Amino acid sequence: MDQQTATALQAFTQRYCDAWQQRHGTSPRSEELYGVPSPCVTGTEEEAVFWQPQPFSLTPTLEAVERALDIVVQHPLQTYYTSQFAGDMPATFGERQLTLLQVWSQDDFRRVQENLIGHLVTQKRLKLSPTLFIGTLDSELDVISVCNLTGEVLLETLGTRNRTTLSASMASFLSHLDPLV
Repeated sequence: MDQQTATALQAFTQRYCDAWQQRHGTSPRSEELYGVPSPCVTGTEEEAVFWQPQPFSLTPTLEAVERALDIVVQHPLQTYYTSQFAGDMPATFGERQLTLLQVWSQDDFRRVQENLIGHLVTQKRLKLSPTLFIGTLDSELDVISVCNLTGEVLLETLGTRNRTTLSASMASFLSHLDPLV
């Protein structure tokens, strides 16, 4: 486990939950996750779910991704995806608005790993260096990803070599995010 990443993710999640509570007077709320089972669910209302982060209860590894592509996933990425169950969290990084992707449940963890494998297979086919996504933007072609070789957080245009470094590390990136509630 990468303690810096775990601490930075936990701190951002707490900032997000606190900002939501301050603005709306409730736990974070999601309409997209309504009806999807998760240990995070604290209540429901009018086709929406309220949630709070919960400890990750599965084996904390992306072994399925590593095995499928015969790679070693860097510790910060392993930690990011296996530290907690939580809802996706909108945020800003500087002027950029993004959604920080999270694992919602045990079933979602399998789906996330399948999507990461598909992303890495496409990159391998296109002869691009391996990245794993951690966030989305409004543009469906752009994602926030982490280079599995350098650990840098990138703005990446899918299927191209267009990559812009946003931060030297995952912990630094998470520390500079502001909740968007």
